[in-house]
Amino acid sequence: STMQQQAQHFSPTNGDFTFVSSTDAEELSGSIESPDVKVNMGGDSKDASATKFLRQRGYGWLLEVEEDDPEDTKPLLEELDIDLKDIYYKIRCVLMPMPSLGFNRQVVRDNPDFWGPLAVVLFFSMISLYGQFRVVSWIITIWIFGSLTIFLLARVLGGEVSYGQVLGVIGYSLLPLIVIAPLLLVIGGFEVVATLIKLFGVFWAAYSAASLLVGDEFKTKKPLLIYPIFLLYIYFLSLYTGV
Repeated sequence: STMQQQAQHFSPTNGDFTFVSSTDAEELSGSIESPDVKVNMGGDSKDASATKFLRQRGYGWLLEVEEDDPEDTKPLLEELDIDLKDIYYKIRCVLMPMPSLGFNRQVVRDNPDFWGPLAVVLFFSMISLYGQFRVVSWIITIWIFGSLTIFLLARVLGGEVSYGQVLGVIGYSLLPLIVIAPLLLVIGGFEVVATLIKLFGVFWAAYSAASLLVGDEFKTKKPLLIYPIFLLYIYFLSLYTGV
């Protein structure tokens, strides 16, 4: 039509706007690709150029970041090989040595640890002689060398035990003496009752230790090992009471 032809030939310009015909608009239609726009910040460009420079010179290894080693983030107890559940189970095995109670008491001997017995010995040392801390080092010395004596005697008699096992069993078996300590404080005035409690505690500790260390391999030689164990706990008790 006449209006369409006029619209095709008439393209007025008004300021910044240019009017085009519908036919021209169809020819101009299509996809418009936007160029990649990069915003270069001052720091980023410097970092990029520095990185490129180091890589070109063969120093790219300076830019590598080491990953954190998962072994370095272990908990402190795991790092020190302290198993609180295992220590608690062993404490119950020592305090309740009767086989009828169903505890696997051999774990105290077969799976020895160091921190549990050390904690028991230190606790016994702290309560000994009513807070006179100079006895602590002496009790630890008796624990170490007393266990060594029991170990050497057991090996001479044909026992298959290690020093670590003897050290652990002797240390844990101090628990009965720790249990009777408050009773001795309460019943200190009654000598007969106090003596019976002391004998009970020593027998309890010696039986708990001997039942773990003195196996069937000793046969008729069992008294030769049970007796020094009994004497060792009598000595521990004497260190506590000051007798």
